[in-house]
Amino acid sequence: MAFELPSLPYSVNALANAGMCQETLELHHGKHHNAYVTALNGLVEKNAALQGKSLEELVKLSHNNAELTPVFNNAGQHLNHSQFWLSLSPTGGKIPGKLEAKIVEDFGSVEAFKDAFKTAGTTQFGSGWAWLVLSPEGKLKVTKSPNASTPLVTGEGKVLMTYDVWEHAYYVDFRNRRPDYITNFLDKLANYEYAEANLLSA
Repeated sequence: MAFELPSLPYSVNALANAGMCQETLELHHGKHHNAYVTALNGLVEKNAALQGKSLEELVKLSHNNAELTPVFNNAGQHLNHSQFWLSLSPTGGKIPGKLEAKIVEDFGSVEAFKDAFKTAGTTQFGSGWAWLVLSPEGKLKVTKSPNASTPLVTGEGKVLMTYDVWEHAYYVDFRNRRPDYITNFLDKLANYEYAEANLLSA
């Protein structure tokens, strides 16, 4: 069964008022993410040992395996982007009560959490991701990863939400101003309801 590009949970112009224009989504989702899915399907098709495995299984199997680096890169990017689209919302930026209480408990304040989450993204050199995870110890934690890496293979915890700091995520809207893109994400685009649902299901 071939992997498929997931549909966006909103229209391509739904995030424009919150700072992510239609062109960004068309390029990012329709071109970049789609290319990872297409490449992954091609790699799986050529390797019988990979066939029939879930996306998560492929990410774990190919992690730190030099021969399977292309598989890891494309599977990881497919997984990460699939989580990213769900981490965005046209009505984002509002933190619901249970998540806010946990943020305050683990970070001290919402402001401290946002500072930590922004720092993760601004200090990720080159391409990568910033993550809000629930650690194995049950604490909220902010982390980052390069390129196609993911908390699924680092063991840092269950992903609650993520944002992309590859340049294609923000260049149309913010040019080279990554910190402005991240602030906009935290205040206007972040789907904290999705993060809270992931927290409660954990």
